[in-house]
Amino acid sequence: MFEMTHTPARVTARWLITALVALAELVHLAWQVFHGGIQRHHLLNQADLPAISNAWGAVFLPLLAWFLAGRMLRRANGPLAAKALAVAAFGSLVAGIALSLAFVSGNADAPAYVLLGIILVSLVLPTCRSEYVLGFVLGMCITFGPILPALVATVIAAVSAIAHYLVRPALGWALARVRA
Repeated sequence: MFEMTHTPARVTARWLITALVALAELVHLAWQVFHGGIQRHHLLNQADLPAISNAWGAVFLPLLAWFLAGRMLRRANGPLAAKALAVAAFGSLVAGIALSLAFVSGNADAPAYVLLGIILVSLVLPTCRSEYVLGFVLGMCITFGPILPALVATVIAAVSAIAHYLVRPALGWALARVRA
């Protein structure tokens, strides 16, 4: 049922993805060190709530990439599947960047609209899959650090999982009963 094939190509790809994420985060943190220090982000953007340092990204993002890359690569059974995974990861990366840009734009309504759009897309696409989560977190981590985007991605993934694994089957079952 759970096939654990650790082919050399998959192991190499997993290490490569993890190394690229780690390198990108270390470069990001080094840039912050030389431009005013490593930033911290308050939960819900409220100063009275605890702040989380971006430095956690040096540990969290490679671990997240290792875990999610392993899950992604198990489903990459050929060049077409690998291309689909890359397209999904890139699309969610763009969505994360769009949400970040909407937040820093100064328009108070823009992030809500972008987030609503992402949630609506998650009702159609299975954004609970690893490639979507990883791309989204990476797209937002430069603006928000790694932890807050992971929390947002968890909520979006939960909405998607409920839609795809509970609501859709229930609607299919109900429709089959009505037709019978």
